[in-house]
Amino acid sequence: MLDLDHILLEVLVSAEQLQERVGALGAQISSDYAGQDLLLLCILRGGVVFLADLMRHIDIPHAIDFMAISSYGVGARTSSGNVRISLDLQQNIENRHVLVVEDIVDTGHTLAAVIELLATRRPASLKICTLLDKSERREVEVPIHYVGFDIPNKYVFGYGLDVDELYRNLPFIGVVKPDVYLKPGAPD
Repeated sequence: MLDLDHILLEVLVSAEQLQERVGALGAQISSDYAGQDLLLLCILRGGVVFLADLMRHIDIPHAIDFMAISSYGVGARTSSGNVRISLDLQQNIENRHVLVVEDIVDTGHTLAAVIELLATRRPASLKICTLLDKSERREVEVPIHYVGFDIPNKYVFGYGLDVDELYRNLPFIGVVKPDVYLKPGAPD
């Protein structure tokens, strides 16, 4: 078992809470998209754990694809403000119902850029599903259609979210201790 005493302040969302909520989201998405050509578009890397669990709870046919988009430098904890696509999706989304699967929506800048780009590709619909919504940090309003959890403005990790590219494998969402969070290079 991992020793997390040096980094974990508290468990914000337990593994059980995550699985229960992801199941409910999957059921709602299945109902909302019944009979439609659904494409789940996962934003890498943080969204992959959420996507893997969510797609198992969606009981209608659907395809998946991936995009890697960053406003952070490699190993950086603060946003550079420049959104960069390092991996574009492989499928044509014209006239398809696209559901973007994201790990966390914070300021909204990255997601707004993704929405703007994808809209130019003329999908039948374009909606957002995020595991975590940190709305009090929002600087750009973005339409979020499915939310796992509204969370406070805390630096979180686990279940796909990292601290310096580590701890994505944890089955829960934890809060990073302030002394780790406040080190040079930590997020604002």
